[in-house]
Amino acid sequence: MNDGERVGQAVDYEISYGKRRVPVYRVFAKPLHGVTPIPESPFTGRANVLVAREVDVEVLGDDFLPAYTEGDNSMVVATDSMKNIILKEALDDESATLEGYLAAVGHRFIARYDQLHDLRLRARELPFPPVLVPADDGEGSFGESGVLFSAEAGDHAVARLRMRRAGDEATVTEHECGRVGLKLLKVTGSAFTSFVRDEHTTLPDRRDRPLFIYLDVFWRYTDVDDLLGETAVRYVAAEQVRDLCRAVFHEFVSESIQHLVHEMGLRLLTRFPQLAEVRFVAQNRTRDPYHESPTDPAVKVYSDPFPAYGEITLRMRRREGTGA
Repeated sequence: MNDGERVGQAVDYEISYGKRRVPVYRVFAKPLHGVTPIPESPFTGRANVLVAREVDVEVLGDDFLPAYTEGDNSMVVATDSMKNIILKEALDDESATLEGYLAAVGHRFIARYDQLHDLRLRARELPFPPVLVPADDGEGSFGESGVLFSAEAGDHAVARLRMRRAGDEATVTEHECGRVGLKLLKVTGSAFTSFVRDEHTTLPDRRDRPLFIYLDVFWRYTDVDDLLGETAVRYVAAEQVRDLCRAVFHEFVSESIQHLVHEMGLRLLTRFPQLAEVRFVAQNRTRDPYHESPTDPAVKVYSDPFPAYGEITLRMRRREGTGA
């Protein structure tokens, strides 16, 4: 009896399987040099002495359906084998970017296994900035260590690729890059006023509030070749995106988080004409006021608010034919 007969009607399937959160630590990877500078960021490259990331791979396609319906594993690539390929590619990889490495992993999977036609790949940077240590100049200065790095849990780069087989080759059919986990608090220079007031409104106008946001930023390129960072001139580094968003927050007097992320989006599309789209997910984590100094109104005390928070999203897509 087939599945349709057992259920009493035809059954359609959508399946995937893969390996999640494979940790990869590569030392002395290819350096990233020649990134085009922007006014908002000092970043133009990185040494890549230590590159740490977590990688996911997900396989899609009906070739693996017999494993579900019949217990036939003859086409199944074990997820343990997937882990080994991810780690081996980290050794062989000659790219200097997160996106380039992820694409190399996809190419290796599709080149090795004929039954693989459609992959989703994701990677998350594990931040390990170099430690500041005393310099050898005898002047009491400090510099970045070339051998010692400190694990941090702050904002980090992410990348997502969809890769499909085209003959014997693999092509990137979808992509999105990002910088996630930013947590930024500006103590003055942000407002929220003139919003709808009715019987449900208890929030007062705040003409100058300490605005605390969690922020994730994502972007897509017009030309997929630019995201791989093979020529760094048109590569958009996640560090630059982070620095630009910080600079806009610092400079801009916003009337709302919506107002703020729109200004960030305009600046990103201006600085990086190679981008087709930018996207934001922002959370309002602003603290509630409790006390104010009777002698200096700038001195205030705040505490955590009610645990619910507002979320603001924005996608800005360049109109076709207006990029560079």
